[in-house]
Amino acid sequence: MYLDRYGSQVIDENDIEAVCAALRSGVLTQGAAVEAFERALCEYTGATYAIAVSSGTAGLHLAYLAAGLGADDEIVVPAITFAATANAALYCGAKPVFADIEFESGLIDPRSIEDLIASKTKAIAPVHYAGNLCDMKTINEIAAERKLIVIEDASHAIGSFNAQGASAGTFGAMGVFSFHPVKPITTGEGGAVITNDLNLARKLRLLRSHGIERGGLWEQDMTALGFNYRISDINCALGISQLKKLDETIDRREAIAALYDQAFAKSALIEPLKSAQKRGSRHLYPVLIDSVVDKTKLFAALREKNIGVQKHYRPVYRHSFYRAALGDHSPLPNAERFYEAELSIPCHAALSDGEVARAIEILLALTSSI
Repeated sequence: MYLDRYGSQVIDENDIEAVCAALRSGVLTQGAAVEAFERALCEYTGATYAIAVSSGTAGLHLAYLAAGLGADDEIVVPAITFAATANAALYCGAKPVFADIEFESGLIDPRSIEDLIASKTKAIAPVHYAGNLCDMKTINEIAAERKLIVIEDASHAIGSFNAQGASAGTFGAMGVFSFHPVKPITTGEGGAVITNDLNLARKLRLLRSHGIERGGLWEQDMTALGFNYRISDINCALGISQLKKLDETIDRREAIAALYDQAFAKSALIEPLKSAQKRGSRHLYPVLIDSVVDKTKLFAALREKNIGVQKHYRPVYRHSFYRAALGDHSPLPNAERFYEAELSIPCHAALSDGEVARAIEILLALTSSI
């Protein structure tokens, strides 16, 4: 029933009741549920501050602005990511510069970052692809040496922790989460920025709500050009309920991933991604398909059998908008190979073991015959 999608939310009666309670409360936005969700995110991740926003993209935009990114600045981003990582730089008038990835993991290659740093470089935005953590130790060392700001795009990675138990989003100056319905938890639409820096938190809160500060009984003063990136109490009520079962959700995703790992261990044509973190969110389960397999035929055949596969992602510089805006980009070898080989297969808590077994059987059969 749920194999027709690579990712899916799981909504239970507790979630429904939480949303109904928010609707009955009479306060639908800028109320107590937003602050409660932010506190819950801080408790879960260990961050000092959390600023809930209307989407992960809004979170990236605000984080880049809070970091001071503006006209003529450059930010290094991986070529393999959802377009929003780069788009948010353009919103600020800055330029995204595309780094290559490590083929086996899909994560930004620190060596590629070093090669791209120039006088205009102001920040680095590593992406924790599929919930797998980037080499943040090396990235932070590069950033410290070159006085750059690190903003983690942790949109895939709520629930990912390193070997020392530190959460995704807490390694840089700011970390951005997405709570879109295919993520491990959802608020319907929504996101958040976490940080340990009080000044950044203040900037983020100001920019989230039109740049307006309030004082006295009625005084308002717009001190910055902000945005309406607020999230509603309805969304946050769902987020609070979802966050309570995040560990259980990830346990199920990890169990599914273990079944895939075991099944593909002996395959010469299917290779799971390599990862090193203690615990990953398993937002995606990407595999790399050998070049001898016709990917177009394989994708079509899987879809015909209602296996909800997807490719994550086309290198951002390949999109027609970016080719027009920034010019043709020299192909990055690992990004190109990865795009050709990668396939995301269903991995979410709504799946049964029987459905996983069916996906395995079909994928192994098709890769051997196409």
